[in-house]
Amino acid sequence: MKDLDPIIHSQLRLAVLSLLMSMEEADFMFLMEKTGSSTGNLSVQITKLLEAGYIDVEKTFRNKRPRTVCRMTEAGREAFVAYVATLKQLVAPALDDVVFPGVMPALC
Repeated sequence: MKDLDPIIHSQLRLAVLSLLMSMEEADFMFLMEKTGSSTGNLSVQITKLLEAGYIDVEKTFRNKRPRTVCRMTEAGREAFVAYVATLKQLVAPALDDVVFPGVMPALC
């Protein structure tokens, strides 16, 4: 069985990638609001995702204010899909005999 990707396995990086999988792009403030992260922590985690090649980051100015926009790369999408597939394999034995109320059947 494949190991979980340690870059994605951080709770905050997983949250960021999960959000970006469902949209074309997201700005820093949106990601901070949705993840409940601090500015410093989110900045560090975005840098790690950028260095891994999982996201692209564009820094611009809007109304004289800095704006950071993040987008998934194809490598990031592939890594995320592989991570979820590996996670499903790891938890599959536990799902055989357990019913989780409110969990989508696709997970089981």
